[in-house]
Amino acid sequence: MPDSIILFYGLLFLVAFLYASVGHGGASGYLALMAIFSIAPEVMKPTALLLNLFVSLTSFIQFYRGKHFLWKIFLPLALASVPLAFIGGLVVVDGSVYKKMLGLLLLIPVARFLFFSNTPASELKKSNPVLSMFIGAAIGFLSGLIGIGGGIILSPVLLFLKWTDQKQTAAISALFIFVNSLSGLAGQLTKGIHFSANMVWYVAIAFAGGLFGAYFGALRFKQTILKNVLAVVLLLAAFKLLFTHA
Repeated sequence: MPDSIILFYGLLFLVAFLYASVGHGGASGYLALMAIFSIAPEVMKPTALLLNLFVSLTSFIQFYRGKHFLWKIFLPLALASVPLAFIGGLVVVDGSVYKKMLGLLLLIPVARFLFFSNTPASELKKSNPVLSMFIGAAIGFLSGLIGIGGGIILSPVLLFLKWTDQKQTAAISALFIFVNSLSGLAGQLTKGIHFSANMVWYVAIAFAGGLFGAYFGALRFKQTILKNVLAVVLLLAAFKLLFTHA
C-alpha cells in the first residue's frame, strides 16, 4: 500500500474522531482532506456526504445518551433544511468555483472552534421557530450544494443566538447533519454520482474514528485542545483551496 494512502487513512480516522467529539459528521474535514490529496470534486461531494451519515449518526446517539438533545429546537430547523438540501444536491458547480466556495466555507468552522465559547445555562434564550425555519432553509440549500451536512454552519449560529450550550449544540447538529446529508445525497443520486474504489475502507475508517470520538467527546473529556487543533488543520486546507491551483 503506498505511503500516501496510509497517510490519507490515518488522517481520515483523526478527522472523524475530532469532528465526532464535537458533534459533527466531518464533511468539511473530509472535503478538506480530499482537497489536500487532490481528489476530484465530483468524487468529493458524495463521498463526504456518505461518510457524514455514519459518523453523524454515531455522534448523535452518544450525545443523545448524554441527555443533551432538544427536539423543540431541532424540528423547525430540520423541516426547512431537508427539502432545500435535496434541491442543493441537484445543482452542479464548476470544479474551480466549488473549491473556492469550499475554501471560504471552511473559515466558518475555524471561527466556531476558536472564538465561540460555551454559554452558561443562566444566559440561554428561548428559540424562535420562524427564525429557525429560515436558518434551516438557508443552511440546507448550502449543505446540498457543497456536500456537507450543515453542522459547521448551524453550530456557531446556535451558540451566537444563545439557544443552546455546546453539548446541546453538538447533539442537535449531529442529527441535523445526518438528515441533511441523506437529503443532499438523494439529490445528487438523481444526477449520477462517483465514489472512490476504496469507498469501503473510507467508511470503515471514518466510522471507527467517529465511534471513538463521539464516545469521548460526549461522555469523557473537555474539547478545547481538540477544537484548536482542528481549526488549524481547516485553516491550512482553506488556504490551499483559495490560494493554490492543486
